[in-house]
Amino acid sequence: MTPTGDPVLAARFAVPSVPTTFVRRPRLVKLLSDGEGCPLILVNGPAGAGKTLLVADWTGSAAMPGPVVWLTLERGDDMPGTFWAYVLAALRRSAGSLPDGVGTPARADEVDPSLLARLAAHLSNRDEPVLLVLDEFERVASTEIASQLHFVLRHSAPGLRLVLISRSEPLLPLHRYRAAGEITDIRNGDLAFTPPETAALLSRHGLSLPADDARALTERTRGWAAGLRLTALATQGAADPEGFLAEFEASRSTVADFLLAEVLDVQPAETQDLLLRTSILEQTHPDLADALTGRQDADGILARLQHANAFVEPIGHSWYRHHPLFAEILRVQLRARHPGLEPELHRRAARWLGEAGRLADALPHAVEGDDWAFATTRFVDDLAIGRLFTGLDSNHFAELFSGMGPEAAGPAADIVRAARDLARNDTDNGLNHLQRAEEGLLDDGPADASAARLSCAFLRVIAGRLIGSADMAQTAAQAAEDLARTIPERLLGDHPELTALLQTDLGSALLWEGRFETARTALTAAAEAPDSPATAFPRHESLSRLALIELLRGWIGRAEAHAHRALAEAERCGLPPSSCTGVGQLVLAEVAVDRDDLPAARTALQCAAESSAARHDPIVANGLVIVRSRLFLAARDPEAALTALADAGGLTSASAPSPWVADRVALAASAAHLAAGDPEAAVEALEDRVSSGPERAVGLARVHLASGDGERALEVLDSVHGESGSGPGTAVPVLLARSQAAVLLGDDASAARLLGRALATARPEHLRRPFCDAGPWLRRLLRNRPVLARAHDWLPAGLLAGLPRPDTVRDGAVLLVEPLSEREREVLDRAAQMMSTEEIAADLHLSVNTVKTHLKSINRKLSATRRGEAVRRAKELHLL
Repeated sequence: MTPTGDPVLAARFAVPSVPTTFVRRPRLVKLLSDGEGCPLILVNGPAGAGKTLLVADWTGSAAMPGPVVWLTLERGDDMPGTFWAYVLAALRRSAGSLPDGVGTPARADEVDPSLLARLAAHLSNRDEPVLLVLDEFERVASTEIASQLHFVLRHSAPGLRLVLISRSEPLLPLHRYRAAGEITDIRNGDLAFTPPETAALLSRHGLSLPADDARALTERTRGWAAGLRLTALATQGAADPEGFLAEFEASRSTVADFLLAEVLDVQPAETQDLLLRTSILEQTHPDLADALTGRQDADGILARLQHANAFVEPIGHSWYRHHPLFAEILRVQLRARHPGLEPELHRRAARWLGEAGRLADALPHAVEGDDWAFATTRFVDDLAIGRLFTGLDSNHFAELFSGMGPEAAGPAADIVRAARDLARNDTDNGLNHLQRAEEGLLDDGPADASAARLSCAFLRVIAGRLIGSADMAQTAAQAAEDLARTIPERLLGDHPELTALLQTDLGSALLWEGRFETARTALTAAAEAPDSPATAFPRHESLSRLALIELLRGWIGRAEAHAHRALAEAERCGLPPSSCTGVGQLVLAEVAVDRDDLPAARTALQCAAESSAARHDPIVANGLVIVRSRLFLAARDPEAALTALADAGGLTSASAPSPWVADRVALAASAAHLAAGDPEAAVEALEDRVSSGPERAVGLARVHLASGDGERALEVLDSVHGESGSGPGTAVPVLLARSQAAVLLGDDASAARLLGRALATARPEHLRRPFCDAGPWLRRLLRNRPVLARAHDWLPAGLLAGLPRPDTVRDGAVLLVEPLSEREREVLDRAAQMMSTEEIAADLHLSVNTVKTHLKSINRKLSATRRGEAVRRAKELHLL
């Protein structure tokens, strides 16, 4: 299967067979063989110059230093993701397996540079070089692909040798290769037949021509291989071959026009008809040809033409293709001889290909035939609507349907229009088309419209996300789940992207409204979608948003782990950084700020800002503003922090704002106002703008603490209760605020106890930022009780520098964070006697878990990390 899920045509990787009439030309073989040591061989000439057969014969007859990998490029390969997907498939097929770590592109229009680096690294380590032949390279006009190919070739040495067969000049920097003597260049002048070679070719066709006549024919055809071969075929049917050749006129508009007209005219009427009608196809099959001609004779005709080896060539699995130039001329003839027939032929081809399950091949013909009803109905009935949003060919489908005009009517056309608009975040038009499609399905839609109704439900989930309505998304998702039961299991299995996208968008809509737990359920389901290029983006996006949920709940480590998984998934699937959601990098930036690693935060922030989501995703856009503000605040520049926040709130199509996004913006503004010395503005930023919760309480408490009112700060903090499931990122600021309030109220023991809890809670996550922002009271408290910092060398150096050694404090009692309870002293006494946890539990008639809880509390109060350290500390403090 191709990365898009379509069947792989083996012929694209097969070395073309060399016909019996082929004339081997030693002078060209020598040129190729002499160039074996060069990393690049370029065979460049016009259509029919004999390029492909020359290289095919060489690779099949000469001793190659390593495996030969052949890839014939086709229309549609001019996009980086598609191009490299097929190159990797060719390498895997013909040169042995590639490491899984190399990956596969997941988008048609982009490829991750790291994928190319991994590929080059693998090739450079090979014992024998791979000879990669890219035939019909003129189909690649992308400077980006040329640059990437140059990069891989330069960094793969000596494991890769590249042969480009092309009608046009490749966009690689050929001058560099020429300057370094690293290219073998075979041009049209080299490829042109010489008179002896012309004579040999005619001889292979049973014709004998005097040397002078052979020279004259060579001059008239300019040594063009296809022209000579077609001339030989035409001459074979002539009553007077020698006279035919003598009367050959090269004064016609082109040699090709003359030859093809003469050759075509001598074919039986049925053969001419078949050739003309199948000229609209990239590839043809006998049954497809019969569908175009309305007869049942294509199998025999194509086999005979294949045997003649002039007009069509086999490409495997009963498929054929015309010589490209011959096909072009045939299409001209088709239009001249049968005006108006071409659109009808495209429509027939579309239907045959659609019935054969080749949707990607069928749709371009339906579009060429202006058959939008078939194109949209087939697209919807095949449940392919999700492919407009993700996968290698999403841009291809979007481009195909971009030409659909208003005359295309019906629910399927409106569904495609809705998907097209929603995919580019045009919510208003998308919803209008979607509503029209739903009304059409209710009024006079087809009886079996399950796929269309499921597509509508799917699009409504996406619309719900875009307008910020979790209720709409949930209702639509439930409808989609019900409708999915009416769809054949095989059809659903062919489109895993549909379910993955649906769950991702549902989870995103729920996340926007702050319904974190239900969002987590949907996003987790999306993250576990089957592995395929079409599900790469939703898997990456769902992991990114799971990371955001953990961050918002205060679980810094979990957020970081999910973000790294999201980025690793993108890299593994070949998603370029610019195509990533940006949420994963945004989370990493926030985590880095929380840990006071500001350079890492700036790097991650830059990556998030360069993602495409920064331009249309309000979560990313507002997140960027908040992180920038936090960075300015960390640099003690509150005015710049406030200026950065001025950009918050924009870039959203949501009808309702996100409560937690608004909360975070207001909290950031309050912190900036307070740092700027404006407590009134800090309070105003919070009042009526931030929902109740620990973050709001901490914000208000800080204002009171800044004015020296510890009692009011505690009142505010006492008004909230800890949220279940919240992590250190939420708990530590509350503990620090309480500790500062205790300091203001002269209760140093409580302040130390609360600070000890804050440090113990923050230590696993290395949560430094709350301590950096706490203020001078924290350092004074640490100076008085240096033992508090004893087990926390992860704290910022500015906080730890200059603290007295704990053992220099004379009054050992003050070194305790909190006095030990009587039961804890009993447990500690037995721990000092080297009793096990079970033995302590039995001796004190306690459960093992209770003893463990006491030991944990003892460690915290003694600022110890393990039992032995706690015993030693207790002895130092004369507690034992």
